[in-house]
Amino acid sequence: MGHPPPQAAQAWIFLLLLVGAWAGLSRAQGSKVLEGQECEPHSQPWQTALFQGDRLVCGGVLVGARWILTAAHCKKQKYSVRLGDHSLQSRDEPEQEIQVAESIQHPCFNSSNPEDHRHDLMLVRMRRPASIGAKVRPIKLSNRCPHVGQKCTISGWGTVTSPRENFPDTLNCAEVDIFSQNKCKDAYPGKITAGMVCAGNSNGADTCQGDSGGPLVCDGRLQGITSWGSDPCGRPERPGVYTNVCRYTDWIQKTMGNRP
Repeated sequence: MGHPPPQAAQAWIFLLLLVGAWAGLSRAQGSKVLEGQECEPHSQPWQTALFQGDRLVCGGVLVGARWILTAAHCKKQKYSVRLGDHSLQSRDEPEQEIQVAESIQHPCFNSSNPEDHRHDLMLVRMRRPASIGAKVRPIKLSNRCPHVGQKCTISGWGTVTSPRENFPDTLNCAEVDIFSQNKCKDAYPGKITAGMVCAGNSNGADTCQGDSGGPLVCDGRLQGITSWGSDPCGRPERPGVYTNVCRYTDWIQKTMGNRP
């Protein structure tokens, strides 16, 4: 029968190399919040997950013994909060699950229009206080607004690839920088308000589907809540958009103070 002609053999070898490289790239992307990596376990002790049954709904941030701050668009009829989690599949030693008693959206949030991202903030009161320790503890709110170029951390269990969704088992983290409001407005004309802040980096590190409600942490304090962004996620010129927590501290503290 003889051997295939050299050109055909070379073409097959090239194709095999190409397939191998593509598979390696897919695996590399799967290890990555977008362009991030697995967090050091329990390094974000304020990170929480909102679940409806066994389904991850959103992220959240512990801001008081029985209070979670998250995005207003995450509101559901009945759900629970998981604290102290790292791997969603395996039971972590500090893991706690507490039912939600009350969900309080910011009074100016427009829940009837999914395209309106203004005031995307919600306080969730748990039925009982969390057991606080090294691996489950509230984060402090920032007493000043973020500055351009400030380095911050984002975290969540949201998809690590986009537009194809690939949800990780463990909490992922990435480093991002605060964008200027002008750069943010250029990326999303007519959609950015003072109640929003943009963050991203040149690698396209970004929050994505499933990360909503999670934290933007700068210098150990909470500066933002994951709200919205580009579709697909992870475009360097289209940063993630976060609810600018410094603009809402009075409402947060007043609401928490009015309820036990």
